Amino acid sequence: MPEQSNDYRVVVFGAGGVGKSSLVLRFVKGTFRESYIPTIEDTYRQVISCDKSICTLQITDTTGSHQFPAMQRLSISKGHAFILVFSITSKQSLEELKPIFEQICQIKGDVESIPIMLVGNKCDETQNREVETGDGEAMAKKWKCAFMETSAKTNHNVKELFQELLNLEKRRTVSLQIDGKKNKQQKRKEKLKGKCVVM
Repeated sequence: MPEQSNDYRVVVFGAGGVGKSSLVLRFVKGTFRESYIPTIEDTYRQVISCDKSICTLQITDTTGSHQFPAMQRLSISKGHAFILVFSITSKQSLEELKPIFEQICQIKGDVESIPIMLVGNKCDETQNREVETGDGEAMAKKWKCAFMETSAKTNHNVKELFQELLNLEKRRTVSLQIDGKKNKQQKRKEKLKGKCVVM
């Protein structure tokens, strides 16, 4: 288990072009870019509350290519929580997450206590959908992790994704500092949508 520090490290994995960077940039900076620029590895930081004090949410946006296995292993061993992203427009991108999930299990051991979120991105592109919501939910059930569909383009479920991920952390209390009744209602709605959350 990574050492308790003032950083809470979230690692984002997924095949090339599924929208990992778009999700992270939408969350951290509120922006979206249409053009695709492949990532090697980027880290973004956001201040959040953690056990009633302030800490840094460190988000590592990893490469979609398989050229850097050592970097991937290091990211897993240092990570506290994981976001596994596929595109709902590509069945192949969901398949490519299997070896990554297996590697997380291998390095981390018992993954049931680790927040992992399976994310179907690009849910605005319904006409090109190859992966049904039910398929994503079934995979999440098999992996005993949570599942959510997002769109970085339309900003659908992006903030909710990160809040939900932090809610899964049981070893300490981490939270985006979100206030407002609407968010609480949205979160309640999200929770009722057949999510599989390991308690």
